[in-house]
Amino acid sequence: MTTADQSVDLAYRAAARGAACWARDHRGQVRELPMARWIGGLDATRHDRLADEHVLSRCSARATLDLGCGPGRFTAALRTRASAALGVDNSAVAVDLTRRRGGTAIHRDVFAPLPAEGSWERVLLADGNIGIGGDPVRTLRRVTDLLAPGGIAVVEIDPLSAATGWEMLRWETHRHVGHWFPWSRVNAAVLGEIARSAGFSVIDVVNIHSRVIAVLAAELLAKTR
Repeated sequence: MTTADQSVDLAYRAAARGAACWARDHRGQVRELPMARWIGGLDATRHDRLADEHVLSRCSARATLDLGCGPGRFTAALRTRASAALGVDNSAVAVDLTRRRGGTAIHRDVFAPLPAEGSWERVLLADGNIGIGGDPVRTLRRVTDLLAPGGIAVVEIDPLSAATGWEMLRWETHRHVGHWFPWSRVNAAVLGEIARSAGFSVIDVVNIHSRVIAVLAAELLAKTR
């Protein structure tokens, strides 16, 4: 039987070979997944490279935990900049792709025990990964377990034009249909409320060609540690 994680593995393998991959939600709506951006490298657009550089500038020279690292473009890039970085993903293929490009990554659920909890200077939730598990408040509260005092979360969210809220998704290709999993879409209009509910304050939001990157400071860390 193919598990949900294995179905994502199949999609990553197909995308790495150049195949189209899209997400279908529980309403039947379909959107193409930006696999070329996620994989990075020469196929990334100039605008995506600019947005990625902004993310990297927030994390460089800091110990960074990249949650939902995917094929590892950020984890590997930080490694080339002599920054300590660890990728985490529940896709074995994504972890393998990260390692092949020189990054360090582990195959694990982000809610499972992780190395050096409470010691990371940066926690990265790129490419909408604040939506992991379908509950962004729970995800951000998990981030507070991982951050060191004074650390920040770097979070990529959807543009204001995008719909927000909970959904069930599955990844599909022309040859594979994945399993359903919960997700949540967050944009700048709702980020402040979500962040406050999780004990964060929003200290910066930048829009780079419809890539929206926010920086969050964990208020609870200063009070409890």
